[in-house]
Amino acid sequence: MNITLHQIKVRDLVAGYIDNQENGVRAYGGQLDVRPPYQREFVYKDKQRDAVIETLTQGFPLNVMYWAVRDPVGNVSERCQIVDNVSKRCNDGNEGNDGTLGGVPDYDMPRYEIIDGQQRTISICQYVNGDFAYMFRYFHNLTDDEQRQILDYELQVYFCEGSDSEKLKWFKTINIAGEELTEQELRNAVYAGSWVSDAKRYFSKPNCAAYGLANRYVAGEVNRQAYLQTAIDWISEGNIEVYMGKHQHDGSAVALWNHFSSVINWVKAVFTHYRREMKGVDWGGLYRKYHTADLDPSLLEAEVARLMQDSDVQRKRGIYEYVLDHDERHLDLRSFDENTRREVYERQQGICPICGKHFQIEQMQGDHITPWCKGGRTTADNCQMLCSDCNRRKSGK
Repeated sequence: MNITLHQIKVRDLVAGYIDNQENGVRAYGGQLDVRPPYQREFVYKDKQRDAVIETLTQGFPLNVMYWAVRDPVGNVSERCQIVDNVSKRCNDGNEGNDGTLGGVPDYDMPRYEIIDGQQRTISICQYVNGDFAYMFRYFHNLTDDEQRQILDYELQVYFCEGSDSEKLKWFKTINIAGEELTEQELRNAVYAGSWVSDAKRYFSKPNCAAYGLANRYVAGEVNRQAYLQTAIDWISEGNIEVYMGKHQHDGSAVALWNHFSSVINWVKAVFTHYRREMKGVDWGGLYRKYHTADLDPSLLEAEVARLMQDSDVQRKRGIYEYVLDHDERHLDLRSFDENTRREVYERQQGICPICGKHFQIEQMQGDHITPWCKGGRTTADNCQMLCSDCNRRKSGK
């Protein structure tokens, strides 16, 4: 990959800035694709965004950015000369009014896409555009000299030219530091294409369709790709990379959306009373196993309500899996505490009631005399101390 350093003023960067959630984000007179297909959504919090603006106002150095050259015109030095000429026109006050930068039409300009620096670029553009205030002042509230200080700030930008695979490899390398990428954000980069672009329309935008349908059932941040990861995990039975590789160049992700919708609608029909513990359950796995089963929502609700009131159940979220397969491991049932085990051990004088042998307390385990599933409680009068072998054989029955 050929990499060349260049200085870009903020006034040039923000020229022609537009953020269209469906069609992407453009800056630099429309010549910079701020959010190419492999890039994540804008995830900076207010504190991080403010730190970028403080860096500009204080004149501190901002970390370098990386732009990939797209549809190159001539060699790198020729393209840099074009950019220098454009910047000079902007500085002379010759910005075009027709969507061009410095009066240079689109077809005469090199095109770029951000490999690294999206979060900082959008923060800068949003501030100059008046989308948020820093230190209680919007950009238009600043004095002329304060505005000029920001607009004349020079960003250090590397122009990178290479193949798509080289750009993606470089993208992953330089994003190891900073705001760490999630696993799904990295997958989106590796499998960038028409399918990912369409899938993000359903699952990755603020207030997207998936969020509106399932925000009470799916955990994680939508703009950090948690919803998209969950949807693919459900439809692929955990084989996310295989599924994305197979569908990378599909024109539509409607099959993924339909499956996700079917899962959530099934959940709402089967478990009619919503509780906050329903968020983050592996609904896709349960749907796969039970969506054709004849389930009675009223009976399920009665069992869920009873278990929610059971103090022995430590993992309330696991109740929804338990009422379908009755595997107690989902519930993380409360075990006998140390005081209870000691009390019962002394009462038994260290003798296992099944095999009749004597053991040290460390060699014995607390066991429910009447099993929990048959109404037994985790109390001292329902506890017996068994040796490890006897407890294992009893539990296996």
